[in-house]
This record gives sequence, C-alpha cells and structure tokens, in this order.
Amino acid sequence: MGDVEKGKKIFVQKCAQCHTVEKGGEHQTRPNLHGLFGQKAGQAPGLSSMGANKNKGSTWGEATLMESLENPKKYIPGTEMIFAGMKKTAERAHLIV
Repeated sequence: MGDVEKGKKIFVQKCAQCHTVEKGGEHQTRPNLHGLFGQKAGQAPGLSSMGANKNKGSTWGEATLMESLENPKKYIPGTEMIFAGMKKTAERAHLIV
C-alpha cells in the first residue's frame, strides 16, 4: 500500500499538468480522475480524443493502473498520453492509494 502524502507530491510533479482529481473537476487536456476505479478506459464524458483508450476495453482499478502507469504506450498502443511512464513500483503505489 502506498503513502497518500507521497502520492500527492507525485501527482503534482507528474500528473497535474494534464489531469485534475477534484470531484466535479473540469477536464484538462486529459480527463478528470475523480472516481476513476471501476470506470471504462476512454469513456470520460466530454472528451472525444480517447479512441485508443476506449478500444483497449479496460476497466480502471489498482492492477490496470499499475500496469498502465509503468508504460502507458505499451499498455494502450496508440494512446495520446505523452507521459513516458513510472518505472518504480513504489511510486506507482503511492499514486494509486
């Protein structure tokens, strides 16, 4: 299990440029992530540029996020996500808490 405070710092450093997490928050260039667990990939209302994510057919949860965050382009070929990935398992765990 990860550390929430470390996860907040990682989010600000590596994710906040494209995502928000507040309930009811606006999408930025990528979707708002509030309530992500259980959602189908690429199906955020109001975002149309998520074809590769939608075609993946994944449902977000701890395991899918761990794999996706390690190497997004490998997990979802054709994704528009520019994030290179997070190789350290502990960092991913802190982020997913």
